[in-house]
Amino acid sequence: MTDLRIGVVGAGHFGRFHALKLAQSSRARLSGLYDPDAERAKAVAWETGCSPMGLAELFAASDAVVVAAPAEAHYELASQALAAGLHVLVEKPIAATLEQADRLGAEAAARGLVLQVGHLERFSAAYQAVKSRAQKPLYIEAVRIAPFKLRGTDVSVILDLMIHDLDLVLALVDSPIESVDAVGAAVASAHDDIANARVRFENGAVATITASRISLKTERKMRIFAETGYLTVDFAARKLALIGREGGIRLPQFSEGGAEGFGLENASWEDHDALLAEHQAFIASILDGAPVLVDAQAGRRALQAALAVTQSIASSRKRAEASGLIAPVLQ
Repeated sequence: MTDLRIGVVGAGHFGRFHALKLAQSSRARLSGLYDPDAERAKAVAWETGCSPMGLAELFAASDAVVVAAPAEAHYELASQALAAGLHVLVEKPIAATLEQADRLGAEAAARGLVLQVGHLERFSAAYQAVKSRAQKPLYIEAVRIAPFKLRGTDVSVILDLMIHDLDLVLALVDSPIESVDAVGAAVASAHDDIANARVRFENGAVATITASRISLKTERKMRIFAETGYLTVDFAARKLALIGREGGIRLPQFSEGGAEGFGLENASWEDHDALLAEHQAFIASILDGAPVLVDAQAGRRALQAALAVTQSIASSRKRAEASGLIAPVLQ
């Protein structure tokens, strides 16, 4: 296959970015675009130089599709595309339930099709910088907060923002989850807008993750404790600092007590196009048989963690209502 045709399902915020990126691809071409909002579809299609199409027409004109529709439609659209024999890149979350995620994974495997999940952070330079230095973490603290925007409020902050850090933590720890204790609140929308979760893993590691979409500023930070040292990361500033046995600058305060080997490494990374990297990986899996970097199983793990956080928040809310800490939600 020398002319890989990739269509985009969904012309919203992320769908537009996907279409723009595919229109510039050197290994594929944008075959068309579908959105139930015909005017929106026309506008983005004109901008990207492709044609707006019906869903069946787009499937017929494509070898693969990017599903960038609202989260509740991911399963149905991805399932239809796989049934039509198309490779699929589906935005996160992979589906609404674990059963749906399992069915998508099984369908792709049975048909020999690529199914990649759009956890974009896995393709960022930031993640590569952290992963190369975070060896066997014992404790991870992640914070992701941002000002309120209406976009994304069709789902909770867990599925909107926290799932990014859940996926990163799962990739760094690489152990099954043992327990989750979480709290959250719906402040500005019908779903939880702030949430905090403490996740304990079977190997003994612990992660504390905070997400908010009603903050006054944007902040993305992570701290990682390990037996070999301490890593702090500021994703917005694109900087990290590592104090550990392999550090570069020797720190005099560690010269006492037999810790002479410890030092400090300051590092930064050049921002790169994570969406382009995600598309390149998807295309390489289709054309070259490269391993799928974020496959259905990875998408399922992130979804399972997000659902566990959601369930824990519901349990915490019931206890808070029973104690009078918060008012019961009227049905």
